[in-house]
Amino acid sequence: MPRLQPHPDRILPSDPSLRAIAREIYQSVKDLPIVSPHGHVPGDWLADDQPFADPTSLLITPDHYVNRLLHANGVALSQLGVGQAGFTPEQSREAFGLLCRHWSVLRGTPMRFWFESELADIFGIDLEPSPETADAIYDAIAAALATPEFRPRALYHRFRIELLATTDDPCDDLAAHARLAADPSWTGKVVPTFRPDRYLESATPQWNDLVDRLGEASGHDTGSYAGWVAAMENRRGYFKQHGAISADHSHRDARAEPLEPTEAERLYALARAGRITPDEADTLRRAFMFEQARMAADDGLVMTLHPAVYRNHHTSTFETYGADVGCDIPMAVEFTNALQPMLAAFGTSANFQLVPFTIDETVYSRELAPLAGFYPSVFVGVPWWFIDAPEAMARFRGAVTETIGFTRTSGFIDDTRAYLSIPARHDLSRRVDSGYLAKLVGDHRLSVDEALESAHELVVGNPRRAFKLNA
Repeated sequence: MPRLQPHPDRILPSDPSLRAIAREIYQSVKDLPIVSPHGHVPGDWLADDQPFADPTSLLITPDHYVNRLLHANGVALSQLGVGQAGFTPEQSREAFGLLCRHWSVLRGTPMRFWFESELADIFGIDLEPSPETADAIYDAIAAALATPEFRPRALYHRFRIELLATTDDPCDDLAAHARLAADPSWTGKVVPTFRPDRYLESATPQWNDLVDRLGEASGHDTGSYAGWVAAMENRRGYFKQHGAISADHSHRDARAEPLEPTEAERLYALARAGRITPDEADTLRRAFMFEQARMAADDGLVMTLHPAVYRNHHTSTFETYGADVGCDIPMAVEFTNALQPMLAAFGTSANFQLVPFTIDETVYSRELAPLAGFYPSVFVGVPWWFIDAPEAMARFRGAVTETIGFTRTSGFIDDTRAYLSIPARHDLSRRVDSGYLAKLVGDHRLSVDEALESAHELVVGNPRRAFKLNA
């Protein structure tokens, strides 16, 4: 049978003189704690600490990176458990077998690195996935998941997680976070993230119902624009009371621009009446976003922004399986003009911090690095989602470092629903950054001591600053 033997120097530079330097840098950071200020792991997993059901629902079904690539190679999402209630143990085993039969599909991708790390480093499995090894690997994982060492809380500590953020609807009661806060046996830190996107898109069919729900949750009348603003302020305050450190936003563009109060109320009334046009809805959403930035400057929640994604690109997949299953597609984006009204108003405010992310690599050196190179409130979000891969992460460092150095980036963001992939994703980032720093040492642009210090800051210093964790 083929053996799984991840090389200890994987991802590090192949040049022997640089590899030795990169290895030293990597060794200095590989065991540092994980700071994960943006992700999608359910808070209930840690609050309830229930055993994971099976290998597929843990490793495959929630990972849209894997699902989308297998789907592109002929595997139906339903076969992977996506959107399937009552997925049977037999179906779970068959889904895992599908991954093993399509193992070659992952060659050259970060998903291959993640899976190898999960199998070898977390489960101690040395069998390479294949049709012949699928059942043996499945059984070994299932046996491990039945032990106390593989419960969610035990893994949290084993992974050396310092902070883990969930992503939550503004009307969520945050019960899981309350249970964790009240549990004297819990010693970790899990915080909610305020994610109001759906409440800003007034042309969608569900918007009016959502705004009614917002009014009920906040105790404010959302019949007017001013009422909507008050309701949002209330819910942001509720999230902050439950430990939130940031609010996250993702729309078709990055623009945030204020409206005169009378015009804002007029457009809001049209939206409540179901008569707003798409262009008017965009104008209103940009005003809503400006209000979110103003609130961020007031309440101190870090504002993260990742625009320009065509959501649910394949309509029938969305209608069958719902959102976040792998058919979101990146688009081009513009930041300099779009963010000017927001940054003119709040960019030098002491309490405001903005972390813009992108899937459009062309804007790193042209727009995002120069913005972060002037505004003390702006930290460039590191590569994530589609571009959290070795070459893309190295390109990112090359694109931004000559403008902003190593101090104005966010720290790695895993952005994952696949809990066991968190350490692998952070490890990949640490290896890439170690290789980049080694090259600067090899070029005599940094000393080894400077590279070691910079590597430490990239892993723990930057995310603590960007998300105000030292406050």
